[in-house]
Amino acid sequence: MNFRRRLASQSSLLFAARVAGAGIIFVVQAAIARLWGAHILGEFMLVMAVMSLIMAFLPLGFQTISTYFVAEYRAKNDGLMLRKFLFRAYSHVLIMGGLVIILIVPSANMFGEIGQLVKEYWLQITIIAIAIAIFYVNGATLVGLKRPFLGFLADALFRPVLVLLSFVFAAFLFAEPALVTMMSFMSVGFVIIAIGQFFIVLKTIKQIPDMVEKRPAETKRWWRFATPWVLIAMATDFFFEINLIILSSYLEPSELAVFGVIGRIFMLVSFGVAAVYAVTLPDMFESEANDDREGFLHKIGEANLVATALAFVLVVGVAIGGQFILQVFGAEFISGACPLVILCGALLVRSIFGPASLVLSIHDKPFASLPAVALGLVSLVVLNYLLVPSYGLNGAAWAALGSITIWSIALWFTALKFAKVDVSIYSALKRNLSLSTKP
Repeated sequence: MNFRRRLASQSSLLFAARVAGAGIIFVVQAAIARLWGAHILGEFMLVMAVMSLIMAFLPLGFQTISTYFVAEYRAKNDGLMLRKFLFRAYSHVLIMGGLVIILIVPSANMFGEIGQLVKEYWLQITIIAIAIAIFYVNGATLVGLKRPFLGFLADALFRPVLVLLSFVFAAFLFAEPALVTMMSFMSVGFVIIAIGQFFIVLKTIKQIPDMVEKRPAETKRWWRFATPWVLIAMATDFFFEINLIILSSYLEPSELAVFGVIGRIFMLVSFGVAAVYAVTLPDMFESEANDDREGFLHKIGEANLVATALAFVLVVGVAIGGQFILQVFGAEFISGACPLVILCGALLVRSIFGPASLVLSIHDKPFASLPAVALGLVSLVVLNYLLVPSYGLNGAAWAALGSITIWSIALWFTALKFAKVDVSIYSALKRNLSLSTKP
């Protein structure tokens, strides 16, 4: 099996697992909307958006660079440095989590209605954020150890099953307030999952030998990569959580629930594209670590081709089946069908322009991504202000697509200028065409 076929095969399996988990989440969200009302669903989504942003901050960017450094230390058989790196990553989660527990209630008073919502759920938000931050580090580590299925399993399947069980307990076994009860069960369950996955990580890293001479921890190098990735990860991985909070000033709670649902659908289908890059990351890192420039460019190109083809299929699938999925949530959610298709156009944009932030980090220029990230977020705020009051949900979708497009083009140009690498699909198509025309 060649690299492209293996990449597509493994990515498809990971995507299938994510689809199964997302199907469970959609059932839960639809049940909340029908049983407790769209207003409560919007409240749930806002609370989870705040939790996600806190969670993304806790590891201080180390969850986003774990795959890179774990893959590097595994390839070099540097087990000692690998363990030093992971000790630092988990320490950040626990220390910053403790600070959040202390500061979340006093700081919530600064954020108006959203702050009042946070105060109501502060304990559940902080416990869930700490637990999920831990298994984000766990997952990235397992991907770097070439165990992507174990890395994504907790997030793709265990989390959704736990959310479903928590909803069932809250809805049918306990009295009001139902959402508080549901999130309390979720917080306990997430802690159990995080601890279980952590022991799998410990068992796996013990198999990495210590064949490199002992030396001090590469702390400065870790921070050089991690510092910009705190912002990059929050802005990319939690783009829709940020957007949902921004849109809470423009949309009614029921409309916010609709946009939250189509955002979740987008995140699901975008995982199919993200899985392509996740599967190939360790191979890309090994090529770069071994100074195999041609192999590195080849793997990026193949990943872009597979990702773009998959993105096209997913957009077509959403255009055909999106309305039927939204009907499950209730008649008021059908208004999200057109915005969902608009939103999913961002999948093609992302895959066409390639993984620029990743390439910049590999070439030791992680800070170069920040201006493009800032430009994307500023454009999101401006486009929401211009489009949402007049065009509602469609305006919110066009604003998100426009922001992602501006962001992706800026990152592509930055990688071309600073890393001298064209990470777009054009480079891969050009390379494949030149190979096919050779005698």
